[in-house]
Amino acid sequence: MSTASVTQKRPVRQTDSKRKTTPFEWLVFLLLIVIAVIMIFPTLNMFSTAFKSQAEVLKFPPRLIPEQFAWGNFKNLFTQYQYGLWYKNSLLIAFFSVIGTVLSSSLVAFGFARYNARGKNVLFLFLLSTMMIPYPALMIPQFILFKNLGWMDTILPITVPAFFGSAYNIFLIRQFFTSLSNELYDAAKIDGCSEWRQWWNIALPLSGPVLATVAIFAFMYSWNDLLGQVLYLNSSEHFTLTIGMTAMYSSATRLVPWNLVMLSAVLALVPILVLFSVAQKYFVESIVLTGVK
Repeated sequence: MSTASVTQKRPVRQTDSKRKTTPFEWLVFLLLIVIAVIMIFPTLNMFSTAFKSQAEVLKFPPRLIPEQFAWGNFKNLFTQYQYGLWYKNSLLIAFFSVIGTVLSSSLVAFGFARYNARGKNVLFLFLLSTMMIPYPALMIPQFILFKNLGWMDTILPITVPAFFGSAYNIFLIRQFFTSLSNELYDAAKIDGCSEWRQWWNIALPLSGPVLATVAIFAFMYSWNDLLGQVLYLNSSEHFTLTIGMTAMYSSATRLVPWNLVMLSAVLALVPILVLFSVAQKYFVESIVLTGVK
């Protein structure tokens, strides 16, 4: 029997693209659309209010699309408030927090992943257990410590702890380091590479995805932190975005400028969106690789 006849006798399978969608699947699809609209509506309202005038914000019923875009809100935000200074302070704190978190956490994770020592697993378990300690339990001792060091009203209490590692980030980077082959370190050791250079020249360059993920987490935590910054920053020249935006609508002596508050929130989203869009590829890749050895 020829190959052509065998090929002709094989039944033609229907592809998945020709499969009909069931009514239940349509119902689930519509339900997901409704949930997505409900979830995205507050964000749309934030963007809409940012470009409204104060008079239009107070109108009832409210409109999602502004009648006239108030581009002057940008000028009012930067002239009536020290928004540029708040932005600079937040970026400065976030920069040092990201650098400190990535360097310290990766160094500790390298030690846990690279070396076998007696009691290493117990020490690592003790490290992970620190994640169960709530921040309010550490808040007062840390406040007393930083006050005695004379660090009040400076960025030191907010940035220096980042250089001592983070338990979750250490765990995340360690999982990635364990997937790297030991032959790389052995070859580098034969070539005279020290332990520091193995960490700096081998482990870090090969860990771009997980380091990008840690950088995103560290940046978002520092960028959105309010409690820690309120505790240690007192003078207006050291205020960050979170403190300044809170002060914009916490005053009870005047009408809250909701259009400027929403505009400040929109501008505060820009660094996070830019950082995530740039590192999105590495972020998704790290999620896949950290679970596969």
